[in-house]
Amino acid sequence: MGIARLAAAAPREAQKNEVEYFRLRVRSVLNRVDSRRVGFGWSINPYRGCEFGCQYCYARYTHTYMELDPTQFENKIYVKAEAARILRRDLTPEKVLGEHIAIGAATDPYQPAERQFGVTRAILETLLEFSHTLPSGGLSLSITTKSNLVLRDLDLLRELAGCSQLQINVSVGTLNARLARALEPRAPRPDLRLETVRQLAQAGITTGVFAMPILPGLTDKPAELEALVAAAADAHAHYLCAGVAFLMHSSQKTFFPFLEQKFPRLVKQYHTWYRRNGYAPQSYRKEISALMTGLRRKYHLPSRPPDGGVRSTQDPAATLPNYSALSAQLAIPFAS
Repeated sequence: MGIARLAAAAPREAQKNEVEYFRLRVRSVLNRVDSRRVGFGWSINPYRGCEFGCQYCYARYTHTYMELDPTQFENKIYVKAEAARILRRDLTPEKVLGEHIAIGAATDPYQPAERQFGVTRAILETLLEFSHTLPSGGLSLSITTKSNLVLRDLDLLRELAGCSQLQINVSVGTLNARLARALEPRAPRPDLRLETVRQLAQAGITTGVFAMPILPGLTDKPAELEALVAAAADAHAHYLCAGVAFLMHSSQKTFFPFLEQKFPRLVKQYHTWYRRNGYAPQSYRKEISALMTGLRRKYHLPSRPPDGGVRSTQDPAATLPNYSALSAQLAIPFAS
């Protein structure tokens, strides 16, 4: 049965304000990523759709696989309620040893639905249980989120970090709380995310900041980017990765009307830059890359986790995710 038919048959579990939650049957949770452009071989997404409603979200296209409009990405949330059981069935050392598993590449694993359904925590419990059966070194894992709800699972994260290689990526695109609220309507404030970085780092968990997406004319002023990098360093982030926004057609469907309403002065520039292939001009991307490289150097923040090593059966550097590549290739479909 295809994902569109599964979505159509999904029973509604609950409704909150303008958001509907559906229980989605899935055949797999551990999904293979067949791309050399990112440094991980597997992805896990506990949900389909994301309540944070980020105007620029690249993952909106995943709703089209279910024959839904990309604009419904934040108000029709599909819950993989049996994810932990299916993951337990599918995990084998032959599959995952020496490879990296990215959690939350296409939907935030700690969006508000997680408070009610707890799918992410159940997945982490399963991964921890499995890691105890492995040779010394365990798994290689990363979690990407905008939410301070990740701190709820600090007990599990400490245990996972003790027996596996774990990195947590906290996405912070601007320190401007008012702008962040417009761009990411239901996501936690930037200061709460940076405090999350601080608490995770203090707990001994490798934690970095994803300073992305950098939005031309909105979040790209050098002084503001420097303030963001300085704040990440002050929060004791172990690394910082940055990337200019990629706006595929499904993202433009939401983002361009948002610009017309809130920032009409930028509409012409974005249409000129992004309509053709979803990328800002290469010259602009190189300029931002050079700026961020200089800022990382100034504040002693590498672009990837220090030490590199993934405690696994293969070469550590080969299994660590390439965060610089990830920031540039957010259009890759990271499966379901």
